[in-house]
Amino acid sequence: MNQFGKIFKFELKGYLKNKFFVGITLFLVILIAVAMFIPDILSFFDSDDEENSSPDFPVMLVYTNDSNLSSTAEKYFVDSFTGYKVKMFDGTLEQVKKQITSGKAECAFALNSPSSYTYYVNNLSMNDGNTAVADNILQNVYRASAMIKNGISPKQADKIMSVQIKSSTEALGKDQTANFFYTYIMIFALYLVILLYGQMVATNVATEKSSRAMELLITSAKPTSMMFGKVLASCVTGLIQLVAVFGSALVLYNINKSAWGGNMFIESIFNIPVNIFLFMLVFFILGFLIYAFLYGAIGSTVSKLEDINTSVMPITFLFVIAFFVVVFSMTSGSIDNTAMKVCSYIPFTSPMAMFTRICMSTVAWYEIAISIAILIGSTIGIGFIAAKIYRVGVLMYGNTQKISSIIKTAWKA
Repeated sequence: MNQFGKIFKFELKGYLKNKFFVGITLFLVILIAVAMFIPDILSFFDSDDEENSSPDFPVMLVYTNDSNLSSTAEKYFVDSFTGYKVKMFDGTLEQVKKQITSGKAECAFALNSPSSYTYYVNNLSMNDGNTAVADNILQNVYRASAMIKNGISPKQADKIMSVQIKSSTEALGKDQTANFFYTYIMIFALYLVILLYGQMVATNVATEKSSRAMELLITSAKPTSMMFGKVLASCVTGLIQLVAVFGSALVLYNINKSAWGGNMFIESIFNIPVNIFLFMLVFFILGFLIYAFLYGAIGSTVSKLEDINTSVMPITFLFVIAFFVVVFSMTSGSIDNTAMKVCSYIPFTSPMAMFTRICMSTVAWYEIAISIAILIGSTIGIGFIAAKIYRVGVLMYGNTQKISSIIKTAWKA
């Protein structure tokens, strides 16, 4: 235990004194600080713009030869296209086109009848959704016109068409929409930290091996103490960085909360339930450890630093595949599909898969318990196997050995 403590402290100090670690942490904290005060920054520039100019909406022309259709359509177009200055045009169709090509108007609707129109625009944007709005408008115009023709007064027709539907939704389980953003952020943070620090563990081990420092260390310290000390130090470092970044974001958000004006997206990120936060810590720590042990073991088998990326590629691919399975399930809305349920019990994928299911679905307590138990057992087991590989790998030089032969040698040792 004394050896483990010394190695842990030494490795932790090394990480915390690393200029790259300190620099990237400060950069992220400053970036978060700027992001948290974006509303104030934007309002500052907006206030200058408001002093110098008034809002100027683009012009939308509505053209028709039918006087009855013109009077009915004008109200609906004005009410629906609030981001435009809607104008009824009395000229010819050619003049409408000239208004658009000259830039005096952004777009125009030429209404042939309540159920037929042509949309004119100079450059059609990929995000242009005006025709979808117009389709809905003309459906209402057609219905209102049909009602008037059948003896219903214009006032009664307008009342019928403008009826407001009241509804409420009550989620008896989890609200995936409300939980999506912070779940995705936590999964992505886990993804980045594991890849970054896992690679760092492998690189540090390979560097010490290439400098022959391990040959001295391995004779005076147990491989288990060395492996667990290195990996746990990197895990604590990762947690410190996450606490610094997300902690500063939380503090700055509470300081400037009023400026966000009740933004649902931002609120959903910072209003994480306590139980979800605790599950996040459990799966983050265990998920980090299991991959860090693997990265450390692989790093000990590499003789040259330039071979690190190639050697750890299978582990990286495994983790990337798990990440994409989770993200695809989240975006498709099918959180409890077969792939996610299977991945919830595989130790290499459960830190992301089970955590996502807990956040965005209803999972029985015994399923969570089984997943965590498997993950804990696998992490400890892989930790001791990694220590055995580490003991054998650090003394192997020359050509890179096959992982199967290293495992056999380590198992016999």
